[in-house]
Amino acid sequence: MSIENNGFGRIVLILVFLFSLLVGFSAPEDPKKNDPSLLTLERIFSSNEFELEQWGPAHWLEDGTGYTILERAGSEQKRFNIVKYNFTTGKREVLVPSERLIPSGKKSPLSVEGYEWSKDRTKLLIFTNTKRVWRQNTRGDYWVLDLKDWTLHKLGGDAEPSTLMFAKFSPDGNRVGYVIKNNIYVEDLRTKEIIALTRNGSENIINGTFDWVYEEELGLRDGFRWSPDGKWIAYWQLNTEGVKTFYMINNIDSLYPKLIPIKYPKVGTRNSATRIGIVSSSGGETRWFKLEGDPRNHYLARMEWAESSEEVCFQRLNRLQNTNWFMIGNRKKAEVRTVFVDRDDAWVDVNDNVRWINGGKRFLWLSEKDGWRHLYSVSRRSGEALLLTPGKYDVESLEGVDETNGWAYFIASPDNPTRRFLFLAPLNGSGKVRRITPPAQKGVHAYNISPDGRWAFHTYSSFGTPPVIELVSLPDHKVRRIIAANKALREKVERLKRQPVEFFRVNIGKGIELDGWCMKPSDFDSKKKYPLLFYVYGEPAGTTVIDRWGGERYLWHLMLTQQGYLVMSIDNRGTKVPRGRAWRKSIYRQVGILAPKDQAAAARVLLKERPYIDPERIATWGWSGGGQMSLNMIFRYPEIYNTAMAVAFVSNQRYYDTIYQERYMGLPEDNAENFKNGSPITWAHRLKGNLLLAHGTLDDNVHFQSCEALVDELIKHNKQFFLMLYPNRTHAIRERENSRRHLHELMTRFLNRCIPPGPKE
Repeated sequence: MSIENNGFGRIVLILVFLFSLLVGFSAPEDPKKNDPSLLTLERIFSSNEFELEQWGPAHWLEDGTGYTILERAGSEQKRFNIVKYNFTTGKREVLVPSERLIPSGKKSPLSVEGYEWSKDRTKLLIFTNTKRVWRQNTRGDYWVLDLKDWTLHKLGGDAEPSTLMFAKFSPDGNRVGYVIKNNIYVEDLRTKEIIALTRNGSENIINGTFDWVYEEELGLRDGFRWSPDGKWIAYWQLNTEGVKTFYMINNIDSLYPKLIPIKYPKVGTRNSATRIGIVSSSGGETRWFKLEGDPRNHYLARMEWAESSEEVCFQRLNRLQNTNWFMIGNRKKAEVRTVFVDRDDAWVDVNDNVRWINGGKRFLWLSEKDGWRHLYSVSRRSGEALLLTPGKYDVESLEGVDETNGWAYFIASPDNPTRRFLFLAPLNGSGKVRRITPPAQKGVHAYNISPDGRWAFHTYSSFGTPPVIELVSLPDHKVRRIIAANKALREKVERLKRQPVEFFRVNIGKGIELDGWCMKPSDFDSKKKYPLLFYVYGEPAGTTVIDRWGGERYLWHLMLTQQGYLVMSIDNRGTKVPRGRAWRKSIYRQVGILAPKDQAAAARVLLKERPYIDPERIATWGWSGGGQMSLNMIFRYPEIYNTAMAVAFVSNQRYYDTIYQERYMGLPEDNAENFKNGSPITWAHRLKGNLLLAHGTLDDNVHFQSCEALVDELIKHNKQFFLMLYPNRTHAIRERENSRRHLHELMTRFLNRCIPPGPKE
């Protein structure tokens, strides 16, 4: 088709031409390029100058003596040893030298991208040659190294390369289960016999793994579990028949386009049917658990063996996701009973914190049922719930359990929602909670606690300060070893020209205070007026106002302050912060409505309270949900924001998936008005300022369709804007060469032209 006959092609050419006039094609020479105190896009995105130290991941050893990690063997990039460190002495021991990882007939060792020890540590399972499946590399080759005779065996028989998924040892270490092309297999390591436990895997029948939406919104990838005695395997099966297919298109990797189909249930449409069954690990028929209700209108969100080989526990959500049934199913009869029910007028979260205690008689559970997210100990028999963490504060997560001493470790921050610390709660319900993170420490603290609760890898950072990783003993929190100090990076960041970040609260009326942070120009003068860039997200899935290291995004914001910009971020109501259930659930059924209203109210107050903000130069930017937020802000409040940059955005909430959008908005037929009013496309006709849209054409999460629809609507209303398409990039816009640098240079130049940097008198 000629350009003359292709209206969209003509529009794109015109936009590209206009954008080239505005921005230019070549980067200007930076006279301060070699100044170590000043940041450049090249330093941030095209070098490894600000990379964190590489360490881990670490594996706790079953015997409680230490942990193992991968360490580079000499100077060669792909040679790694597997090394053990003793907790108490720090003694280092090479358990598997890299030369033991060279398959017969090969010259180079396997590239270890993941590994697992058998329980007796006589075998090692190695994951290599991996391929990406949506967000993560979960498909690849698996090898087993026998440490008794140092033989290497590739799993899967004559399976195609890079087709095995989620391989794991049986409890006795003599077999391995894995998934190939939606079927589950068990391989005997002694006889090399491979048994197919399922045979009906197909395009529509998925055994032992998940469809797109379960992976993206419920975080599920590995879909089968060995029983503790190794005799059984419990697994999920999904039937995607009837789920509509969304097609993406790859235009640039071949002479003719390639269509990429995804079974993607958009909000209000048909879901996969999901069920859980148990099959003998030596083969046979699957026994399916008997559940009432439509399997396409319920989600089986979590599943594990219930501290025995006789029962399986799982969490079942209704389609609206406002009820979570914690159920236990009997292996022999496949009968199911409900042990505990969590309900909410808005939504309930999937519980990743179920831990069995008291020999399986009780389990730990997080619930918001009293208005705050708290930790409970629940009876397996009666469902009676004992509150372990009383008070008006939220428990962020359960981190570990030390049953020997009778306590649980959890993350919380009762006094400051921008920080995170480790606390301890007795399991007896006395409520005598105490903080474990030293009181002098600020910022955000994360812990990877050993199975016995006596040790932890402690990672901490703060805003503008890179993280430190250390080994600590618990509960005394004594530092036993610094593992990754990031000393060189910290020193480099300290040399950068910058002002300290300011954390603040802004009162938008009716007793509502929003948390925020502000980064100021390095030569800030309060008597002058500066342009302001808001960084936003604003949806229920995350937070931007948190006191931790922000990586390249922090560095880019800092570079903008060095140019003469103020950069701020505000957490509106409804964001995922520890400020109570009412705060988080206030956004229910009004995503895209309440949040931009809060953001605009905060901007108005800040303009009054901070006269150094130039009201003629206010911009906003965000990614994904933050891109949607930026669009709603500039469309609905053009009197405040004159520039917006939206990346990988949702323009119409009807285009997004069932699990996420329905969780926070309900079903479209029951909330049609708010689906419409919360979608930026509804308000596109009100655009007055400068708008930059950027989207990856192979975004499987927020489809390029969302961008095209908004482009069409803006053209309809004769609204001028700027558009950048990233061919064959996904939601992260990281694939292919130079993507992150190009995107951030694009946004920097757009900002420079639309709201010029630097102060005005």
